[in-house]
Amino acid sequence: MLGLKLKGKSHGALVYDVSGADLRVSPVPSTQPSAHTVLGFAVADLSAVMTALSMHGVKWERFANFPQDAAGVLITPDGAKVAWFRDPDGNLLSIVQYA
Repeated sequence: MLGLKLKGKSHGALVYDVSGADLRVSPVPSTQPSAHTVLGFAVADLSAVMTALSMHGVKWERFANFPQDAAGVLITPDGAKVAWFRDPDGNLLSIVQYA
């Protein structure tokens, strides 16, 4: 869904290329999703990324008392735009377009 390029496997973990950096994802027997963001991605165009991810079935999270717009985007006091979604295991992820 995220369009990350799989580089291979290493000691049981999947290794993805994220803009030239390795992201290792290791399997675990069980997990409890966190109430807080566990992984975030900086993007150049939040709206375009949201559109692309939505086409892959991503649903955007909304939080009580957060001034999110109709698309689910929060604009921070410094002008950054943030949107949240959950991975298939329920972990909270974010994308952010910095001002």
